Amino acid sequence: MNIIVQKYGGSSVADSEKIKQIAKKIKEKIKENNKLIIVVSAMGKTTDNLLKLSREISKKPNLRELDMLLTTGEQISASLLSIALNEIKIKAKSLNAYQAGIYTNNEYNHAKIEKFDTKNILNHLENYQVLVITGFQGINQNGDLTTLGRGGSDTSAVALASSLNAKCEIYSDYPGIYTIDPKLYPNAKKIKKVNYDEMLEMSRLGSKVLHYRSVEIAKKYKTIIYCGATFSEEEGSYIMPGIEDSVVTGLSVDRGQTQVNIINLPINYSLINEIFKITTEKSFNVDMISIINANDKINVSFSIVENDKADMDEFLKTHLKEFKDVKLSYRYNLTKISVVGVGMRSSKGVAMRFFKSLDKIPITLVTTSEIKISALIDETNLSKAIKNIAEEFSL
Repeated sequence: MNIIVQKYGGSSVADSEKIKQIAKKIKEKIKENNKLIIVVSAMGKTTDNLLKLSREISKKPNLRELDMLLTTGEQISASLLSIALNEIKIKAKSLNAYQAGIYTNNEYNHAKIEKFDTKNILNHLENYQVLVITGFQGINQNGDLTTLGRGGSDTSAVALASSLNAKCEIYSDYPGIYTIDPKLYPNAKKIKKVNYDEMLEMSRLGSKVLHYRSVEIAKKYKTIIYCGATFSEEEGSYIMPGIEDSVVTGLSVDRGQTQVNIINLPINYSLINEIFKITTEKSFNVDMISIINANDKINVSFSIVENDKADMDEFLKTHLKEFKDVKLSYRYNLTKISVVGVGMRSSKGVAMRFFKSLDKIPITLVTTSEIKISALIDETNLSKAIKNIAEEFSL
């Protein structure tokens, strides 16, 4: 049985006409004697609208109930696409997470897939040409619906393909993976092949092409991912092992960053370790940490996503209230801009070229690894920074 797993994002299934077009596209694949598993996201802005609706009722909705609400979006897409397929004489069946046997841990809103009932899925494929499965969701050991977090449909598709040793195709508005988001830099180049490690860093650093957990799974199981445009025949891009063509492969942008500054902490590294331990337990997305000794005190700075600011401020004020000299300050409207490339491991002068590109642009924090360099800058300087870096590294 030749199985292909395809995933279609929210903009691809945004209305009935697009769903009917996808059904026709699937029909062509069926003619090649393939069995297809289609993973779908919620239609258009459905998830955003459901979140907005929940917050009209509660500022902090019960997470179990929020997952119960959010999982309805994908069920609508799956059933509509199955209807469209059956309408054109393709034997299709839609399955939600429970019916498909997608099991996760108990972490609502950010659940991780633990296993698939592959026997159940394969039995369904014996009787149907196409299975349309809800992405972004699973069920926990209590039988409750869980969601995998933003971009979770990518994870659903790659995990399914990996467990079934099937081909994996991810479809969106873009005909592949670009050096830079074309919305930010129209002259960006399309990349034909991308290394797992590079794609993993780009996804973590703000690239919207794939969710980083889907890339982690692909790397673990050596699943090749094809990324293409839903409504275009233009050849897309492949994520796979062993590609090392250039020093810098891509540039990622992560907006909505806030810099947290804790000034005049006592020289007590146990206290600092405890702060970061608790922030991890509270699921704050802490990044780009700087620790400086100054005048027998310690100043700590780090970046968080803007949405965490209020909760972070409440935590720090409570946790540090006994230290009267400590001051908290915040910088808003910041953006993390990063370059990624496995070629950095063996090339000299990449950091020098990166910082030369940002000459006269104030940088507040920096972080590096073997294959990436990130800088935190003011949002107002983003366009200039992208242009300079793109020209320096021929992106």
